[in-house]
Amino acid sequence: MDRSRRIIPALAVAAAAALVLAGCSSSSGGKKAEEGADGASAGKATTPRMTVALVTHQASGDTFWDIVRKGAEAAAAKDNIDLVYSADPNAGNQATLVQNAIDQKVDGIAVTLAKPDALKGVIGKAEAAGIPVVGLNSGVSDWKDLGLLEFFGQDETVAGEALGKRLNEVGAKKAVCVIQEQGNIGLTQRCDGVKKTFSGTTDTLNVNGTDMPSVKSTITAKLKQDSSLDYVVTLGAPFALTAVQSVSEAGSKAKVATFDLNKELTSAIESGDIQFAVDQQPYLQGYLAVDSLWLFKNNGNYSGGGEQPVLTGPAFVDKSNVERIAGFAAKGTR
Repeated sequence: MDRSRRIIPALAVAAAAALVLAGCSSSSGGKKAEEGADGASAGKATTPRMTVALVTHQASGDTFWDIVRKGAEAAAAKDNIDLVYSADPNAGNQATLVQNAIDQKVDGIAVTLAKPDALKGVIGKAEAAGIPVVGLNSGVSDWKDLGLLEFFGQDETVAGEALGKRLNEVGAKKAVCVIQEQGNIGLTQRCDGVKKTFSGTTDTLNVNGTDMPSVKSTITAKLKQDSSLDYVVTLGAPFALTAVQSVSEAGSKAKVATFDLNKELTSAIESGDIQFAVDQQPYLQGYLAVDSLWLFKNNGNYSGGGEQPVLTGPAFVDKSNVERIAGFAAKGTR
């Protein structure tokens, strides 16, 4: 089917009643979002109010998603949007949340595609209902095949390759890449990218990202088992900070590098506990995804022309630039 025929303009503006979606975490936008959106533009749209559902695969306790959500709330406040956030790391449950949004006749859906096959059917239902769908964060390799309007994020393979090259530059010889969620395609692509360009040896270690004490003990055991490891590569800021503890407990000389930032992580880079991070700018992902749905509904605009993603990373943060970025991280925008 021709792509232009699949992209159907959004339905008429939803009534002002609040929308509630089931999920492990959800809330509406409006005044609350406007109050919480630090750094939002002083201008505000006067277009009719619309409702956007943001559905992610956030796991409990992962602070990365706080930054995504903050960006989405800033865009919602500016664009006169009721933002409804819901999340579940289980792909089947995430698909149910998308179906809930369809049933409530939202004006647009922004969704992450950590496990795209599980969401293919329900995304097709949204498009058949005339609801525009954009992707963010995970799914850069799949969004076009699923018929999404736009995608905002980084190419995880490219990001992994960049980190692998950085390991070569710092003289690393053996690294372990820690995956906190098995089956998450974006995380797998990161580790695969590292392996592709890193001239040393790369092991993969799967951990249960929802149980941080278990994460720490598993990494500690790996370091004790293999004293030749000189770098631990984690795929999220909370896991990097935990890996620092594991290195200490194991009496290892390994260094820690990671993907993604939060305010605690920038402090760890400043202190030297963590060597560097690959930042994909999650605030920007949330902001652009929500704003794009307003632009499409009101202006007929869509970035990339339906053919190219909008890349928000990768960018390295290390001692050379962390001082400049730390202030933004403290505000929750980097």
